[in-house]
Amino acid sequence: MRRLVVVFLVMLLTSGCAVGPNYKRPSADVPGTYRGAITQEAPQPAVESLGDQKWWEVFEDKQLQDLIHTALQKNYDVRIAATRVLEARAQAGITRADGLPTLSAGAQSFDQRSARQKFFPAFDTSAHQVDLSLAWDLDFWGKYRRANESARATLLATRWAREAVISTLVSDVAAAYFQLRELDLQLEISRRTLASRENSLQLTQVLAKGGGTVHA
Repeated sequence: MRRLVVVFLVMLLTSGCAVGPNYKRPSADVPGTYRGAITQEAPQPAVESLGDQKWWEVFEDKQLQDLIHTALQKNYDVRIAATRVLEARAQAGITRADGLPTLSAGAQSFDQRSARQKFFPAFDTSAHQVDLSLAWDLDFWGKYRRANESARATLLATRWAREAVISTLVSDVAAAYFQLRELDLQLEISRRTLASRENSLQLTQVLAKGGGTVHA
């Protein structure tokens, strides 16, 4: 009995020894107040930040929205990022399941018929067997807890990476679209300027010849 008590105490003490230290959020030196923040002394109406709005709410151009939708559907970086999120989510589920009890069961059955022999008659033999086992690897050293924390952190990191890929893609498409619109506008201005200069040249040539009809 005394040995069982000693073994129980040892197991109880070692169960508190986890693999690696507990996660602690790093301290950050942040200011007490922010510019534009709402204070109790001078309340201001809440205004939604541009960064908190959806891109389809920011860009109200239908053509630009269609281009962004197409880019999100066809871009391979977004597909890879989404696949990595699914992979990290599945890995987190597998890691979490490692710390759960494992139950396995099996069954087998066979029938055998022995032929009649010289001194023994023919007979049939049937056997049935069912196996059931339960196993649970107790997490004394915190191995599974640390693995779960790592898997969750990886999942969050892949999710944020996917959001970063989408944000970069949307901004690149929007920037290229507005640059193209700007170039189209510059081209239209250049064409109008060229037409105006050609009319001025025609007027100058007519005046130099001594007058006449000017065709616009």
